[in-house]
Amino acid sequence: MLSVAATARGLDEELQMTDAATDATTDAATDEVAADVEAHRINRAMMDRDLASAALGMVVERDDPGHAVVSMRVRDDMTNGFHITHGGLVFTLADTAFAIACNEDDNVTVAAGADITFLKSTVAGQTLTATAVRRARSGRTGLYDVTVVDDHGDTVAEFRGRSISTNRPFTAPIA
Repeated sequence: MLSVAATARGLDEELQMTDAATDATTDAATDEVAADVEAHRINRAMMDRDLASAALGMVVERDDPGHAVVSMRVRDDMTNGFHITHGGLVFTLADTAFAIACNEDDNVTVAAGADITFLKSTVAGQTLTATAVRRARSGRTGLYDVTVVDDHGDTVAEFRGRSISTNRPFTAPIA
């Protein structure tokens, strides 16, 4: 049978271990939040400089490390000779979501390559939404899938982007 003192010591040790585990979990969560905040800061600064996306009226709906959602309303001047959305602009929307998703730290990350498959045409007046998701990231390279849907939720295109992180740090403009 354990004495009261031994039981109290045991409880003290258990509480200390629990406190240490809680501190480690809290530290890890704090580090993760700090990394998310930094990624948001970098992506906001990157998008503030992205004149092409701004000119096309793109709106960043979600900006998380490894995940981004960007939308764009198709205008008349975004259609081709068949009066359907120009494929290059669908690609640009997907590429923008990819860029946001893959810039997860303070090093500039760029596309190493990308492929797109067009599945459905759209027309002026429709809103397209691109959702980018990280599939893999190892060392300096990453793999991201982007699905572009129309305002009915129908898949317009599937894009796969391959990224490479440079050794060049991102320098945000001084606010």
